[in-house]
Amino acid sequence: AAPRVLNVNVGVLGHIDSGKTALARALSTTGSTAAFDRAPQSRARGITLDLGFSCLRTALPPQLGPGPGELQFTLVDCPGHASLIRTIIGGAQIIDLMMLVIDVTKGMQTQSAECLVIGQIACQKMVVVLNKIDLLPEGKRQSAIEKMTKKMQKTLENTKFCGCPIVAVAAKPGGPEAPESENPLGVSELIEVLKSQAYLPSRDPSGHFLMAVDHCFSIKGQGTVMTGTILSGSVSLGDNVEIPALKVTKKVKSMQMFHTPVTYAMQGDRVGICVTQFDPKLLERGLVCTPESLHTIHAAIISLKKIQYFRGALQTKAKFHITVGHETVMGRVMFFSPAPADFGEEVKENVFDFEKDYLYQEEYLSKDSNTSEENKENDQAGEVQLPKQQWALLEFEKPVTCPKLCLVIGSKLDTDIHANTCRLAFHGVLLQGMEDKNYMETFLPKLKVYKLKHKEGQVERVMDDYSVIGRSLFKKETNIQIFVGLKVKLSTGEDGIIDGGFGQSGKFKIRIPEGLKPDTKTLLAVASKKKSKAGKGDAAKEDESSKNDSAQPVTISLLFKRYVFDTQKKMIQS
Repeated sequence: AAPRVLNVNVGVLGHIDSGKTALARALSTTGSTAAFDRAPQSRARGITLDLGFSCLRTALPPQLGPGPGELQFTLVDCPGHASLIRTIIGGAQIIDLMMLVIDVTKGMQTQSAECLVIGQIACQKMVVVLNKIDLLPEGKRQSAIEKMTKKMQKTLENTKFCGCPIVAVAAKPGGPEAPESENPLGVSELIEVLKSQAYLPSRDPSGHFLMAVDHCFSIKGQGTVMTGTILSGSVSLGDNVEIPALKVTKKVKSMQMFHTPVTYAMQGDRVGICVTQFDPKLLERGLVCTPESLHTIHAAIISLKKIQYFRGALQTKAKFHITVGHETVMGRVMFFSPAPADFGEEVKENVFDFEKDYLYQEEYLSKDSNTSEENKENDQAGEVQLPKQQWALLEFEKPVTCPKLCLVIGSKLDTDIHANTCRLAFHGVLLQGMEDKNYMETFLPKLKVYKLKHKEGQVERVMDDYSVIGRSLFKKETNIQIFVGLKVKLSTGEDGIIDGGFGQSGKFKIRIPEGLKPDTKTLLAVASKKKSKAGKGDAAKEDESSKNDSAQPVTISLLFKRYVFDTQKKMIQS
């Protein structure tokens, strides 16, 4: 049998011009098809436009098991320009180890920070590479490297990559114009560090086959080859695979992994799949999958977390660029949280419970958000109580095709790309997609998100011991009939029930089943006496001021819940 090859995907990320491609080239021994900027416009500009792939093979290090074998690092060279962040997010789903390339003369830049954010969402391990050390004068080189290393350690302190290795190199001494004979500095040390960081990625061949294709070309007499990385599941010779974007299904005729024919490939592998009668121009990049395994959705429920570096609040009704699977579309969001009583409940992974009630939020709740009234009632200590989990309803401007459970990232890509600010706003997991384009009618009524409503009015006068007349709770034109039977509370403590309208001007009658307290009757008697007195000319004015303090109006408060997606707009009281 051929010695086993373990493939580890290394994402090479960093700010534009930090030297990512030169580093990938210095590391790589076998170029893969999609490698090193095949786009002509990219060669001319000297920058990477697509996820370039190349690979490097080395002996299997001892921590990865006994016996002969090779460790293959597939270097996923992710583009660094801000406008292409969508591509990076696409590549981030298959990355086992991230290499963050920093220009040692510049330090952290905007996109390096964004790459760090993506890394924290999508990746478990990282190595920082300080590149271009040949630009530092030799006498001061060591101290400059140490200074930058300390700075990077500080930046990474509060991330999950705290304490990760930091290696200094010069991938292409003398810059792009230098002769090829110049040997790179520090690259063999970097390879040793990569080997020490390699781990057996958890790969799962079960589940639906899904592959991200990054290159598509035809071979005369063979057919069309799609190369890419398998995101989930596995594929065998003879399987049918679907290209969902084009709604076509093809049979796998042959497969190769790095120029070696294979009959089977699984999650994490880089593979070329050959199919017949298919025009490669139709699919430069995109997804290939088990037939029918992806769904096309118009809206979704996701669980989410805000990205700490994003400045500003996440507002309900705002629009974001939403990256779902491999597509990025505009979408509008509505945030909601557990009902206040469930704020402390443990997080349930990857499921959404339609039986529960949820509280509508004007914005994602975070330490610095303006807490809404309902949440204020919960925090006696003045500590803002934050729920352990929050969700959003996403409504897409155009339908998106994606796996059933996938990573979702929301960003504001229209922010000025030179502004020194993180444009990634939130990340989450898709829990439930809505395939029906009439989801407003067919699906949303099942989602029990409510708003708390609070109305206040005043007692106008007493009718008898068991009833009062109220005012100012409703507008004149309100149909009071729909409020009949709702419970209200008087500021003096009595519970009442709305009994019906009274007259034409929006006044109403309240029944007090337990009867009015004597104090309340006295208070109301004073208030109504005051009114009648004030009408009798100026004589009343003198003793008016003395009584004024004691006669507080008695207020009526009505509290109820209304479900946002309830077509009947029912009012509910617990």
